[in-house]
Amino acid sequence: MINLQPYANPMYFVYLLIALVPLMIGLAFGRRFKIYETIVSFLFLFLIFDADKWQQGVALIGYVVFEAALVWGYHRYRSRQNQTWVFVLAVIASIMPLVVVKMTPVFSPHPSLIGFLGISYLTFKSVQMIMEMRDGTIKSFSLWAFIRFLLFFPTISSGPIDRFRRFEQDYEKIPDRDAYIDMVGKGVHYIFIGFLYKYILGYLFGTVALPQVARGAMGMRDAFFGTGLSLELVKYMYTYSMYLFFDFAGYSLFAVGVSYLMGIATPMNFNKPFIAGNIKDFWQRWHMTLSFWFRDFIFMRVTFFIMKHKLVKNRIRVSQVAYLINFLVMGFWHGVTWYYIIYGLFHAAAIIINDIWLRFKKKHRKSLPHNKWTQALAIFITFNVVCFSFLIFSGFLNQLWFAPIPHVSR
Repeated sequence: MINLQPYANPMYFVYLLIALVPLMIGLAFGRRFKIYETIVSFLFLFLIFDADKWQQGVALIGYVVFEAALVWGYHRYRSRQNQTWVFVLAVIASIMPLVVVKMTPVFSPHPSLIGFLGISYLTFKSVQMIMEMRDGTIKSFSLWAFIRFLLFFPTISSGPIDRFRRFEQDYEKIPDRDAYIDMVGKGVHYIFIGFLYKYILGYLFGTVALPQVARGAMGMRDAFFGTGLSLELVKYMYTYSMYLFFDFAGYSLFAVGVSYLMGIATPMNFNKPFIAGNIKDFWQRWHMTLSFWFRDFIFMRVTFFIMKHKLVKNRIRVSQVAYLINFLVMGFWHGVTWYYIIYGLFHAAAIIINDIWLRFKKKHRKSLPHNKWTQALAIFITFNVVCFSFLIFSGFLNQLWFAPIPHVSR
């Protein structure tokens, strides 16, 4: 039986194009064939989770039923009352399936039975709905509209993370023909750039180069007093960083491009992250929808909570604590392993140091020059800091330092 993992090979796009042609014709003539689009969406979801992925498919169905009931129930409650403890319980309940999935590897060698491809991104959407209902920014609620938003198949595997109100506005308001033709042009452009990123550059860095530099770095694991620090490890750091960007950015461009073909302007996920002038600028360019989600739903809320309850009086310390919690949660979200947690703490420390530097720079503006050379230096430093963080994130240091040395028989 056919099993299609999103954007995994060119044949996926062949089937996708065949399925989307009627929908695209309808949009070009000002109509959205909602029933046909629903059938196509469920067909592709079925092909993602059929065959040996059927258990994930069952988990997805159970997850959607649970989250839909929870969000619908909270909406009904919120229309009458607004107690904080109910909101907190709703958020905890919404994230609990993801917590179970992330914690399972700590206690068991087998993956969680309730895990499935895309559970993180669906959880972000569900939690977002509850929080925006709490804030009053989402007042009307349709159960079917929520499920449609949750299961929008171009973005289910790796994002980008859209916002419900923005998505619904695109879905209900069909663009005129000229605007839609422009969307199709952009969508095709994004898809072809995605092919370049994932299938060519991602392949060269990830499949061709990365195993070679990994072997070289492992061969130098006794270097520099047994730390494994070597030129080969530096090569691995840069190679992995390039692979991570081109592979992930390629996936994101595919998702955005296909969304545009469907008349949905899904937000972009990357904006030239390696020309960032500091680490905060980097997070405004890298995996932007995730970064902005954490900013809006964790950083800002932690900041407000601390200030409301006067837990920390100094406003600068408030932001530092919020950064620490924000990136620590992000680290745990990636996985309950030391290198993901250190990755989160590393970025928290980098942003705190960056803020200290920016305040110092502002006070000494006259004595600290700002020109193209200092800007180039800032980009160079930021790039290398980011690449080092990706080396931590890769988990390769765990293998380099803690994996047993293979026994060679003589």
